[in-house]
Parts: sequence; structure tokens; C-alpha cells
Amino acid sequence: MSGTTSASASASAVARPANGRRRIGSVAWHVGALLVLAVVLYPVVWVLGASFKPSEDIVASLDLLPAKPVWTNFSGLADGISDISIGSFFGNSLMYAGLAVVGVVMSSSLTAYAFAKIRFAGRNLLFTLMIGTLLLPYHVLLIPQYVLFRHLGYIDTLVPLVAGKFLAVEAFFVFLMVQFMRGLPRELDEAAKLDGCGHLRTYWSIVLPLSRPAVITSAIFTFINAWNDFMGPLIYLNTPSKYTVSLGLMMFRDQEGISDYGSMIAMSLVALVPVVAFFMAFQRYLIDGMATSGLK
Repeated sequence: MSGTTSASASASAVARPANGRRRIGSVAWHVGALLVLAVVLYPVVWVLGASFKPSEDIVASLDLLPAKPVWTNFSGLADGISDISIGSFFGNSLMYAGLAVVGVVMSSSLTAYAFAKIRFAGRNLLFTLMIGTLLLPYHVLLIPQYVLFRHLGYIDTLVPLVAGKFLAVEAFFVFLMVQFMRGLPRELDEAAKLDGCGHLRTYWSIVLPLSRPAVITSAIFTFINAWNDFMGPLIYLNTPSKYTVSLGLMMFRDQEGISDYGSMIAMSLVALVPVVAFFMAFQRYLIDGMATSGLK
């Protein structure tokens, strides 16, 4: 009996240091996570606080939050910039992002179906070449594309910005959908073929609905990329009334280099709302798409 008691006491003595080390490790991990979270959220908090500061205090003051919040930065947005309504910038960005989402979803999913479900000569070679386009920097293609669209007369329109979206040039999204569609059971295709469905009917009625997580994942990233795009509109858009939100922010700086930082930051904060709303509405599908692509 005494031997059993001493053994239990020894086991308890050994377990106590182990539990203590585990508790210390857990506390250290949580403290580290909170520090990383603070670093990540700092720019957001700074923008939020600066949007309620007068323009002269944004650069001069080191305070994270304003001592006396002001609303003039947001009320000034209603007046527009150079007689151009702020709503015009948001409308142009929504049109650009909406067309980009439709183009990428339709063209990339159709191309992915061909690579994943149809056997044809040179399929693997073409797929490899498509993936290889990811290695091409955007600036390599910029000048040839600009010259082409200038000769076609499409400069200062949305055509150069969205034309490629309808031609399945976004290789990453094609690859994402191919990996997802390859995981779908082949028996579904065979059953559709026995029912008399062609490739288009099989794609539209069976494969595309089942690929909804990958499709919505591509739509979310496309919307965010198009909404935040600065280089494309800067190159192809010349008329201020056709500017997107990213270019509209640049108009808060006058020719003498003096910037209205308060209104600029306030508009930046407002510009985050559509992106956050779009992401929150479809985040569940985003997680499903990233988790199940290639593993379903």
C-alpha cells in the first residue's frame, strides 16, 4: 500500500513541472499572438483615428486617436473633387469590379472544365504553358498591350481593363478551379452523358454548381484585386469623370503638392466598406474553396 502511495506521489511530482511548462508555453503563445494582432491592426486603427483629425494634425500629431474628433473630413466628401461627385468614382469602381468578376468566373470556369474534364491532344502542354504565364511580370506586357489598345481606339475606356478577364488570362483562378473540378466524381460526367448532355450542358448544370466554393473564392479575390487596382486605371483612363476610387484618391493632391490628408483618409476608409462587405458576405465559401480545392 505504501509502495503504491509513493509511486502516485512521484508521478504527481513529475506531472506538476510538465503542467507548469505547458501553462507557461500557452501564455507565451497567446502573448505573442496578441502582439502580432496589434501590429496587424495598427494601420487600421491609425486610419480610423486620422479620418477624424484635421488635416494639419494628421502629420504633426503623433497621437493615435484624435483628442477632439471632427466630421469635416467626411462631410467634405459630399462636395466632390473638382466638380466630380465621389459617387462617380465608386460607380466606376463597382462597374469595373463587377465586370471583372463576371469575366473571370465565366471564362476561367469554362477553361478549367476543358482542362479538367475533356481529353484532347496537347492538354497537358497547354496547361503547363498557362501556368507558366504566372512567371511573367505585369510590366513586361504593359507596353505591348497599351500599344494594341491604342491602335484599337479603346484608351480611356474600361475595355482594356476588363477584356482580358473574359479571355481566361487569370491563370491562378483557372488553376484553382481545375484542381477543384478534378476532385469531382467522374461518374457524374458519365451519368450526364448517358442522359444525353453535351459538354456545355454538363458544365452548366452539373460541374459549375458543384464548383461553387472555388468559383466564389475566385470571385472574392477578383473583386478585391479590381477594386484596389491602381496601375491599370492609371495607364488606360484619362478623363477624371471615369476614374475609379484608387485614382480618385490621387485627386486630393493639387498641382502644388499640397494634399488634403483628412479627406483622402476619410475616402480611403469609406472605400474599404464595399470590400469588407463583399468579403464578409462570402467568407464561408472562401474558406470552403481554399480548404477543398484539390482535396475533395
